[in-house]
Amino acid sequence: MSDTTIDPAFETLLHYLRRNRGFDFTGYKRASLQRRVQKRMSQVGVERYEDYIDYLEVHPDEFESLFDTILINVTSFFRDRPAWDYLGAEIIPQILAAKAKDEPIRVWSAGCAAGQEAYSVVMLFAEALGKEECIRRLKVYATDVDEKSLTQGRRAEYSPEAVEEVPQALREAYFERSGGYYVFAN
Repeated sequence: MSDTTIDPAFETLLHYLRRNRGFDFTGYKRASLQRRVQKRMSQVGVERYEDYIDYLEVHPDEFESLFDTILINVTSFFRDRPAWDYLGAEIIPQILAAKAKDEPIRVWSAGCAAGQEAYSVVMLFAEALGKEECIRRLKVYATDVDEKSLTQGRRAEYSPEAVEEVPQALREAYFERSGGYYVFAN
């Protein structure tokens, strides 16, 4: 089915998800969205979208599994390095120049998954401000629809593979080794 072909039953499911859980997937590419939903439906033994709505009504815990299937949590420290370099070299200095010396700085990391992007922001601001001033002034709001990922992000504990993209100097300055993991040191 192409993205231009509209399946009324699938659209009904999307409206149901928006109405009952506040998730609006109508902007997603239909073909990949349908594949992911159908994968979940197959796993629970449901063939039709109408029946899947009924299944969701009876099994509300299924919403979490469905959203985990739809929302692929792709995250890493300093993912898309040129964008982070630009943020550190151009944007953060402009933000700091526009703020009074003691004025708080607030950053929202939306869709933060397990927190790698949020902690990347913290490191860049700490480098620009110094750690003490960063702690005093910077407030990062990290949000995500995946509660398991948020819990992992709150622990701030990452595997050695997860911190590979963190430059060595930043890894040494902002992480502590603990039991085979790297823990972001506040």
